[in-house]
Amino acid sequence: MADRGGFGRGFGDRGRGRGRGRGRPRGRKEEENVWVPVTKLGRLVQQGKIKSLEQIYLFSLPVKEHQIVDHFLGPSLKDEVMKIMPVQKQTRAGQRTRFKAFVVVGDENGHVGLGVKSAKEVATAIRGAITLAKLNIMPIRRGYWGSKLGDPHTVPTKVTGKCGSVSVRLVPAPRGAGLVAAPASKKVLQMAGIEDVFTCSTGQTKTMGNFVKATVDALNKTYAFLTPDLWKETKLVKPPAQEFTDVLAKPASGAPKVEEAPAL
Repeated sequence: MADRGGFGRGFGDRGRGRGRGRGRPRGRKEEENVWVPVTKLGRLVQQGKIKSLEQIYLFSLPVKEHQIVDHFLGPSLKDEVMKIMPVQKQTRAGQRTRFKAFVVVGDENGHVGLGVKSAKEVATAIRGAITLAKLNIMPIRRGYWGSKLGDPHTVPTKVTGKCGSVSVRLVPAPRGAGLVAAPASKKVLQMAGIEDVFTCSTGQTKTMGNFVKATVDALNKTYAFLTPDLWKETKLVKPPAQEFTDVLAKPASGAPKVEEAPAL
């Protein structure tokens, strides 16, 4: 090697030993995909004590881990990026630009969720929005127009959702009418599993974010209206955290062990 005036090849002599220490260790990917729940609800779901999302909705339990939704809906869950828009913040050094993503997830069978996330990169924003959409997933009630033959196909009643200046009204439609809606709201309705519906919208529907939020808000209200078939008294049972106290009392599997300090 030519004389470099007393300087070597850099810190640590990085040019040697290329055969070792390169690439990811084997088995690392499998370890990363293992879900270690951090909430009581997550532990009960992983151990099979909670059988469905409806059991979670019955007790209004907050879902803090997106793996819970993946556990129940898994392969049937689909996502759609509705809009990606740049947003700016004025700073002393100029503008700071980030990207805002609106993502809708649903299983086309009565569950839909909306996630909104801002990040410096588009891919990061989309990933974060998908995770938030799974955490925000909610049940959608479906009903009939006219005779109650076959599976539910439309919304049970007229419902209205609002966000900003945008107002979206969903009206039950006869079987075969299809989704009479704008392309954006039609995609949300398909994700929710609605087959036939009439829609009416007012306001600045060009604002895609508010338009999608208003549609999801209208779908969310399908369970807010108490129809006579829901008048039956619900028998109260113990919430899962109380019913499975003995299960939660045991240490969680996969959790790091905490060593106790020796007594002085």
